Amino acid sequence: MNNNIIKIKNLTKNFINNKLKVKVLKNLNLELEMGNIVALIGPSGSGKSTLLHLIALLDKPTTGNISILGKETFNITEDKKNKIIRDNISIIFQNNNLLSDFTAIENVAMPLIIRNNNYLDSIQKAEKFLKKVNLGHRLRHFPSDLSGGEQQRVAIARSLIADTKIILADEPTGNLDVKNSNEVFSYFLKLKQKNKIILIATHNREIAKKADYTLSISDGNIKRVNGW
Repeated sequence: MNNNIIKIKNLTKNFINNKLKVKVLKNLNLELEMGNIVALIGPSGSGKSTLLHLIALLDKPTTGNISILGKETFNITEDKKNKIIRDNISIIFQNNNLLSDFTAIENVAMPLIIRNNNYLDSIQKAEKFLKKVNLGHRLRHFPSDLSGGEQQRVAIARSLIADTKIILADEPTGNLDVKNSNEVFSYFLKLKQKNKIILIATHNREIAKKADYTLSISDGNIKRVNGW
């Protein structure tokens, strides 16, 4: 059985900046297998977030292809793309991307509600996940009432509740203290045991050390590194 969840082939991403073409990612080839926590490191602006957005199908590569669970994603219809995202991918954004008009519990329940799950069941499940990230006392608060660290934990709970095969996390512990960072990583370890892939873009050395292995992006290229 092929354990590859994500397969990237000849991936290039260019941006135009002041009429100049900037090659952010250059002909990347990469395979990520289920049951791993992978750290993605590199200096600011190296392309970590860009790669996550491409894998999440939120952006299109300039050239190359990404397959998700054996499904090719180049030139697929919006409906097919959205189904792949909904069924297989959870994202923890660097800026949290919480819905400002919804409470913490509603934000966490949203992936289930979008899938047409029963509303009350979704809310009850969301409460359990918020309690797992120590936010049981903030269920009915809106994002504007929460600190940066609390918003981050809401976003993490939202990604966990979706129960997808792929979790993409962009600096998931950036706004958290050491205690909450360790707890979040313990959740990632539990997900790994469920045969999922967790790809974490991070500047946090401690998080990178705990990963199964580390990928480094520099000058548009990616390589596996030992130790950091």
